[in-house]
Amino acid sequence: MRVEQGTEVRVDIPNKADPDFEQYHGRCGIIVAKIEDDAGVLTGDDRDDVLYRVEFDDDERQDFRWRDLRPVPE
Repeated sequence: MRVEQGTEVRVDIPNKADPDFEQYHGRCGIIVAKIEDDAGVLTGDDRDDVLYRVEFDDDERQDFRWRDLRPVPE
């Protein structure tokens, strides 16, 4: 998923055993930053080179990989 800052997204963590599932799954927020790293070297997937920082309505911010985010339809 390649999206720009300002895109509204929904967190979609499919694994209920994920430690972030209870806190974030189903929440919607806005992408406020894209942070590049080199995680793709470890995973073999270049899409993992980007973390998306999402800001929620309560001003909390959290970073997610592309696989845990879905764009919210307009």
